Amino acid sequence: MASAIEQLAASVSFSSFKKAEDLKKRIWFTLAALIVYRIGTYVPLPGINPFIIAEFTRNNAGGILGILDMFSGGAIGRMTIFSLNIMPYISASIIVQLLTSVSPHLEALKKEGESGRRKLNQYTRYGTVLLACIQAFGIAAGLEKITGHTGSAVLDPGFIFRLTTVITLTGGTLFIMWLGEQITSRGIGNGTSLIIYSGIVANLPQALFNTFELGRQGALSAVVIVGVLVMAAAVIGYIVFMEKAQRRIPIQYPKRQMAANMPAVSQSTHLPLKLNSAGVIPPIFASSLLLLPATIVGFSSPSPDSWLAVVARVFSHGHPVYIALFVSLIIFFAFFYTALMFNPNETAENLRKMGTYIPGIRPGQQTVEYLDYVLTRLTVVGALYLASICVLPEIILSRVSLPFYFGGTSLLIVVSVTIDTIAQIQSHLVAHQYEGLIKKAKLKDK
Repeated sequence: MASAIEQLAASVSFSSFKKAEDLKKRIWFTLAALIVYRIGTYVPLPGINPFIIAEFTRNNAGGILGILDMFSGGAIGRMTIFSLNIMPYISASIIVQLLTSVSPHLEALKKEGESGRRKLNQYTRYGTVLLACIQAFGIAAGLEKITGHTGSAVLDPGFIFRLTTVITLTGGTLFIMWLGEQITSRGIGNGTSLIIYSGIVANLPQALFNTFELGRQGALSAVVIVGVLVMAAAVIGYIVFMEKAQRRIPIQYPKRQMAANMPAVSQSTHLPLKLNSAGVIPPIFASSLLLLPATIVGFSSPSPDSWLAVVARVFSHGHPVYIALFVSLIIFFAFFYTALMFNPNETAENLRKMGTYIPGIRPGQQTVEYLDYVLTRLTVVGALYLASICVLPEIILSRVSLPFYFGGTSLLIVVSVTIDTIAQIQSHLVAHQYEGLIKKAKLKDK
């Protein structure tokens, strides 16, 4: 059966894509939804001076504000209605996942199936509203303190401005959350990931144009530009290879007699464990925590000789202390999030209930220990892979000045989402071909 599926998947071509009307509708819906999202990133908040906001964003591009602005596709730099982006929803989802491991009630909901999943999603939405309101109020209060050469960033500060800002930003986040859910159910790919993906990719054309323009003017040498492009291609290939890598643990079914007068036959399959089970969460968390001190220092505007300025230099990109802490946090969050997403006890119990077993391993506690042993080894390699992807560009480009931020985290998100979306498109094409074969078989029977 597995070989037949692989052969059918290999036969997928552009001709089959033309016939898959449902897939084309899903792709067009996804593109339309992403266009709506991108339009919203250009609608500014009411009552602000966009020129002062743009000046402040340029001055604090090296902190956490720069990373959040990159993920939002420039929405924070323009201070638009989508400035909070999808981040409150992601934070609420992670908090709910953490609570499911410590709360018996939430853990029971997780095991209830579809009904429990709906309730957990509802709790996630409530958490999104709460986090968005808190963050929106913080942004409103912070905007009132920002000043530039031509005046204040807020035209009319006060209670009304804060209220309208909280309502607008929270509404924008809820709309993006709804839009991501619609993409996931009616489009193609994961809606939340595609929204972050579109924000990162939206900055690439301008970044490439600025790079080649500096090369034409002589500010950047052709060797540097070619070297950056070659390094980006090599990093992308490395990410693709590691993201597709997995450890296949063999699973054996008990012998079953398929028909009378036939010997009992045992079936086997495998349990795939990804090398990088944590995804892009560890780099995002690690970079956010490390850039928080630099952002706070940027808001306070200290003198060059103060201890706050020393902290800002230590936590800046390319500094040895920053790199060491970055690697340590990535490894920590990789183990933490993997342990949160994959439970060896639960997996072993599910295998026992299905009557399956790992050859040479006894069901029960021995299976739990074996799965934990394999997962720990995979996580070590996966954590080192994430650290190398995120730190290598920091080390190489710390001596090269580029007109854009070249980070391994953004490349990791872009490549991972692209791989996942292409895999879903191929699954839809394979399902469409199966439907065609079934229809042909029914016509022949008639």
